[in-house]
Amino acid sequence: MTTMVSEMLRTYPADLGGVNREAMERCISECFDCSQACTACADACLSEDMVAELRKCIRTNLDCADICEATGKILSRHTGYDANITRTQLQACAMVCKSCADECERHADMHEHCRVCAEACRRCEQACNELLATL
Repeated sequence: MTTMVSEMLRTYPADLGGVNREAMERCISECFDCSQACTACADACLSEDMVAELRKCIRTNLDCADICEATGKILSRHTGYDANITRTQLQACAMVCKSCADECERHADMHEHCRVCAEACRRCEQACNELLATL
């Protein structure tokens, strides 16, 4: 199945150099999926009766969502590429995804949305680390 990410990478008019397109495609997709999951999880946490106990989870979710979205956008821009910026952003994204997954897993037994979010964060963390290894 062709995705929008794969179509945009395929149609980019300039050479992407030695970038592993599959790793890039997966990472971009996982970043945007994780951003959405974290945004939805934060919102779901706000609907829980014990919202005060979920304050750190909400904050971590929102930070992770913002960083994942920014990472997906940075990875989607290839003109004037700067490997140092990309590496630094990928490292930050992997780190925040790990922190968010750890936090969500603390609540996963009681809140299904936290379990789903933690899984999305782990996939994104892995995709960032896999792309980093190819750069």
